[in-house]
Amino acid sequence: MYQSCVLHHDRPCSMKAVIIPVTPFQQNCSVLWCEDTNKAAVVDPGGENERIEAAIAEQGVEVEKIMLTHGHIDHAGGAADLAEKLGVPIEGPHLEDTFLIERLHEQGAQFGVEGGKPFTPTRWLDQGDEVTVGNLTFEVRFCPGHTPGHIIFFEPVSRIAFVGDVLFQGSIGRTDFPRGDHDTLLRSIHEQLWPLGDDVTFVPGHGQASTFGHERQTNPFVREGA
Repeated sequence: MYQSCVLHHDRPCSMKAVIIPVTPFQQNCSVLWCEDTNKAAVVDPGGENERIEAAIAEQGVEVEKIMLTHGHIDHAGGAADLAEKLGVPIEGPHLEDTFLIERLHEQGAQFGVEGGKPFTPTRWLDQGDEVTVGNLTFEVRFCPGHTPGHIIFFEPVSRIAFVGDVLFQGSIGRTDFPRGDHDTLLRSIHEQLWPLGDDVTFVPGHGQASTFGHERQTNPFVREGA
């Protein structure tokens, strides 16, 4: 688990986050919060909810919602149980991932991940929507390709994005799952991520954080001239 704060124009940002790798897939579940209000959200609780709840308690924050980037078991497997226990809504992903959320139990059995209770999000999200957490406002970008209903969350003040399995440090999301599409994923990265700016730090669904600028220059899948 680690904590990071992004600085913007030499001013401390009002968002902080801890990242808790969960499930055998070591998926980056994030607990983020607004320092001004202490209101928090959990991004992609894939499972091992007791570890997520321990992180929430350690930070002393008040979770007001769950935010999902997509419907794969390692990102959404713990969402229903955690939402029920905390009494909070689930926002995201896009409606096109309905078929994955409806089959979370089957996904869990297939990949050996416990949990996986199907649910209906309180709010489906789409391009141009906004999600608030305390005084923070996240822009929603529709980024299909890894899954047909994948979205990302971008907070423009802190210049940080939670991108799920769209982009990784040195790699991109797999597209060999049902309804994945390689060309669509590349288009999502070029049209939805890069315009946000090279200085944006992103938290991927797995592995270490990076910046869009670093990936544009070094990532063999999407670097300029690739």
